[in-house]
Amino acid sequence: QVQLVESGGGLVQPGGSLRLSCAHSGSISDYRIIAWFRQPPGKDREGVACIDVRDGKSYVTTAMQGRFTISRDNANNTVYLQTDDPKPEDTAVYYCAATNWGLNLNTITYNHWGQGTQVTVSS
Repeated sequence: QVQLVESGGGLVQPGGSLRLSCAHSGSISDYRIIAWFRQPPGKDREGVACIDVRDGKSYVTTAMQGRFTISRDNANNTVYLQTDDPKPEDTAVYYCAATNWGLNLNTITYNHWGQGTQVTVSS
């Protein structure tokens, strides 16, 4: 059974630093892609970035390229999402999710989800 646990959320100042962690476990045959999604207040869930935990290939959605990076630490079964320029509009619940499909940010292809972690960007 695939398990995903997010951490690292909380209150962040604009222009500060934010790093979210997704600890993943389970049969590697059940997933190879880990993605980060977010859901701002009153809005739909949207994809941020995804990574293939086997070969490290990754994708960041166009609107967030240059601000968000995704990386993996396979020794600790953890995927990270980081930004060094958080903005108030990044306030959202951030979720990690897993799939065995290819690199994509389509929510319907992800069948394993974490509980989410709240990120609030405010001074």
